[in-house]
Amino acid sequence: MSNWPILSITLFAPVLGAILIMLLPRNSEKTIKITAAIFTLVSLVLSIWVWIAYDRSQGGMQFVQQIPWVADLGVTFALGVDGISIPMLLLTNLIGFSAVYASWKVADRVKEFFSLLLILITGVMGTFLTTDLFIFFMFYEVVVIPIYLLVIMFGSSKRVTKEYAGMKLTIYLLIGSAFLLVGLIALFVQSKAMLGFPTMDIFTLATLEFPLGFQIFVFALMALGFGTLLSMFPFHAWSPDGYAGAPTAVSMIHAGVLKKIGGYGLIRIGLMILPGGAAYVAPVIAVLALGNVVYAAFICLSQKDLKYIVGYSSVSHMGYVLIGIAALNLISINGAVIMMFAHGVMAALFFSMIGNLYEKSHTRNVDDFGGLAHQMPRLATGFMIAGLASLGLPGMVNFIGEFTIFIGAFSTYKVLTILAVSGVIFTALYILRTLGAVLFGPRKPEWDHLEDLKGPEMVPLLVLGAAILIGGIAPFTLMDLINLGVGDLVAQLGSLQIGGMF
Repeated sequence: MSNWPILSITLFAPVLGAILIMLLPRNSEKTIKITAAIFTLVSLVLSIWVWIAYDRSQGGMQFVQQIPWVADLGVTFALGVDGISIPMLLLTNLIGFSAVYASWKVADRVKEFFSLLLILITGVMGTFLTTDLFIFFMFYEVVVIPIYLLVIMFGSSKRVTKEYAGMKLTIYLLIGSAFLLVGLIALFVQSKAMLGFPTMDIFTLATLEFPLGFQIFVFALMALGFGTLLSMFPFHAWSPDGYAGAPTAVSMIHAGVLKKIGGYGLIRIGLMILPGGAAYVAPVIAVLALGNVVYAAFICLSQKDLKYIVGYSSVSHMGYVLIGIAALNLISINGAVIMMFAHGVMAALFFSMIGNLYEKSHTRNVDDFGGLAHQMPRLATGFMIAGLASLGLPGMVNFIGEFTIFIGAFSTYKVLTILAVSGVIFTALYILRTLGAVLFGPRKPEWDHLEDLKGPEMVPLLVLGAAILIGGIAPFTLMDLINLGVGDLVAQLGSLQIGGMF
């Protein structure tokens, strides 16, 4: 398969599936769902093959494809993967495949739902595969349209309307993309003046020594743009409402991989191209990230809606990712990347279980439940795996990410890291309290009619649960790969002093 355009096939398989679904009769609901499952499985299998076949002895970008596209702007349809992007590719397809099965009982406008879902998966995947800034921004914009339509057409929320949630989510994403667009245009203009020819290639731009003032300005724009997507405090307000208003599959993709575009972009584009700017702005990001960790964890303690608990929990966990990135060293950035993967599979599993429960009980209020493990032991297992991963239980992949971030960040931000560790305590409080209230205690007869997970509903539990456990028990399966990609990046940051102007 080494001569195949493996990344293009992986990327566009869901789009091909979406096209076929559009051609199917509207009443062929089972065929539509099977088609979506097959094409997301193709992308998942190929992403696993890329993960296994990647030559770790060589490192760097592999499976590279380059097709000149807009010569006057130096735009090339360029794809490639390294130790940073492969975990994100694998994460996208693990969640995308699971999201199809989490939506197996969708009965309203099935054709439109699965078409938009597959296009959304391709858009997210494209941001992790491309090595061209223009193509990256194009895929980022592709994500916005289907996610808005999916929320307003298929969403539901008890606290806010789905229209409000969809519009709020979209506005924040577009505000973030506006900052990014200004930064990308500035990079294009400045690099053309320095090189004498136009280019949007990330690795070519990374070889240029931009003036320090320019780097600070553009990296600040990147931090605002990608930080908004990553729900960096205080630009996080869109995120919990977006989760609550979205259908289950969109909540899974939103929490699991959409946010990770922000973290990936900060690392791949911000740190790689603008290391000097990163060194100056990083302390500000670290302080704001502490707001994520502590403030959002406090908010979780007062929530009663299961989706809002996991939504604010995700905001808190993204604070750890930001702290890892802001510390700018090998260990912390390794931790940030593995934490993005870990949080992705954990949050997707959580939302899958919540969506299944809501579909059958028509409530997400914690106080309405109790002793649910008696009636739904398999669903309770999914809740427990996701919950224990969220609080960082050793043996699960989230523990690896949090521990590595704290170890790496402590050498740079001692006091801030100590304060951030308190987030682990708050997480344990709200997670264990929620799990105890929903799953344990006396059996409530009013829920005896609920059916436990069965058939296609088991797929998200098996796939995402396995990823959480395998990543925790055998962390080298990902960490060795991530270390290769991050090592090349940190080599550019080695001589920088963080926070020169702070």
